[in-house]
Amino acid sequence: MAPTSEMAVKPRFPDTTSLLQYLYQDVRHFHQIASENIILHTADRDISTPPRPPLRGVVAVQAHVEALVAATGGTLVMDVSSITANDDFGVALGTLRASREGAESLAIPVCGVWKFKDGLAIEHWENAHDAAKMNKWLSKSNEAK
Repeated sequence: MAPTSEMAVKPRFPDTTSLLQYLYQDVRHFHQIASENIILHTADRDISTPPRPPLRGVVAVQAHVEALVAATGGTLVMDVSSITANDDFGVALGTLRASREGAESLAIPVCGVWKFKDGLAIEHWENAHDAAKMNKWLSKSNEAK
């Protein structure tokens, strides 16, 4: 994904809890809450050999998020049950949900860990309770296309 003028628009939030609430309404807003140099540790980082390196930069992270949403046919929902955050760190607990016709729906418990600086996300760790199950479901989505 090439950088766009839309990616430069970064709304200000009263606090990092509000920032995460905004993001989890639609994860495609990632570019609006992240620093240009964000680092993302993906949920599948430890299930591949060699381990998947972190993604670096808002363009790479936004492409990852867009691909994740596309792999679910646009049905991806981050059903957040709690957010705890301060100026430096945040944790969001919830369930990643997606569905597709003719297949069992996906519902994976997730925990997002965040690091902030100057009101923007600078590092994020995706944690899925069963990253292998999530990847298998997503890969079947891609095969169905």
